[in-house]
Amino acid sequence: MPTARPSDHARRSVVRIGTDGHKAAVMQTIHVIGGGLSGLSAALSLSQAGRAVVVHEAGPAAGGRCRSYFDRELGIRVDNGNHLMLSGNRAVLAYLRETGAEDRVRIADRPVFPFRDLKTGVRWSLRPNRGRLPWWVLRPGRRVPDTGLADYLAMGRIVRIRDDTPVAEAMPHSRLYERLVEPLAIAALNTPPRTGLARLLAAVMRETLMVGGHTCRPILPLEGLSEAMVDPAVATLRRRGAEVRLNSRIAELVLAEGSVTALRGPDGSIPGSIPLGPADGVVLAVPPWVAADLLPGLTAPTAFEAILNLHFRHEADPAGPLGETGFIGLIGGTAEWLFRKPGHVSVTISAANALVDETPAALAGKVWTDVAAALDLPAPTPMPPFRVVKEKRATFAATAEQDRRRPGPRTALAANLAVAGDWTDTGLPATIEGAIRSGRTAANLLLSR
Repeated sequence: MPTARPSDHARRSVVRIGTDGHKAAVMQTIHVIGGGLSGLSAALSLSQAGRAVVVHEAGPAAGGRCRSYFDRELGIRVDNGNHLMLSGNRAVLAYLRETGAEDRVRIADRPVFPFRDLKTGVRWSLRPNRGRLPWWVLRPGRRVPDTGLADYLAMGRIVRIRDDTPVAEAMPHSRLYERLVEPLAIAALNTPPRTGLARLLAAVMRETLMVGGHTCRPILPLEGLSEAMVDPAVATLRRRGAEVRLNSRIAELVLAEGSVTALRGPDGSIPGSIPLGPADGVVLAVPPWVAADLLPGLTAPTAFEAILNLHFRHEADPAGPLGETGFIGLIGGTAEWLFRKPGHVSVTISAANALVDETPAALAGKVWTDVAAALDLPAPTPMPPFRVVKEKRATFAATAEQDRRRPGPRTALAANLAVAGDWTDTGLPATIEGAIRSGRTAANLLLSR
């Protein structure tokens, strides 16, 4: 007997007998608007629970800001951004297990984070011990150079911050702050430390560094982000009978009597508007500015920070500075994090609003100088072909004002709708971990309806 399509499910009348003997509607078809990681994770939870699921992705590929593509100019496949996940990201690990993608990432055997100060040339590696008791801070070879126990005690106080203290005011500006806390805060919050919330950084620290080094082992894709995080999820959904529709932009949510009653495309058709039955639901997993347009009255972040990613076609020496980990943190330059990828090296610059309007050539020239120094390339080494990827609204600005604008999954605007995204109130900054958790939470909200 052929498997019923989601459209077939939507036409069926499904009821459940409650404990009081009354019939209650069961959610039949759930439409997930947005095929990023929050939408995919919501769809996974819903399909696993037996719901008919349709994912609507406006673009030609799923994944959102976490995907790969073939760059014709460079002649190689690149990620549109770089993401460093950690073994303490429990939602990420569960997502990889569910989609059968554990073999598509490399989880480091031990927590090692190499750094180089581009101004002084000093190199070091942060090496937390695996257990909760942080004896590594007593070992000069494991900690940041020119730091002592008092510095780490000051850093430890960050995890207790619950108010609106910015990172720049959370601890003294010691060597530890300049060489570890500030670069980690910029990477995690994508917001300058003078305005970025220390409590959001603290949330990340409480789940990783403060638990012990076993939660700080880096996770990197073996090939690309799509191969690890997107393609396996889409394949899993389709095996379960879910639809994943690409180039399917939802331009309007039709609301009536406190519920979403239909979805419409840009010209009023998808083709044809999609009616929703009384037991159907919607997960809205799109960027905040799109969500605010689709759902008038929704409070959402309105200020954003840029991220720049630069890809250089250069084959890094596996025995070189990136050998053990495949990445390095850079202090005192334009580049912040440098990754070794197949056929190229890739640089990430976070909190990049001040740089985002510079020309690609000017940006590449600045960054290549840092890359050459980090890789110990002989001077002068000509700059190879490059690609600059600008995400002008990569994440919400992790400030007190914007954090207060993050909505929860439930909204009073539509009873059969849940909101998801790394910009919602996950308690974390805008990270992959937060995006996946938000999708799970939104799905569970509709499943419990």
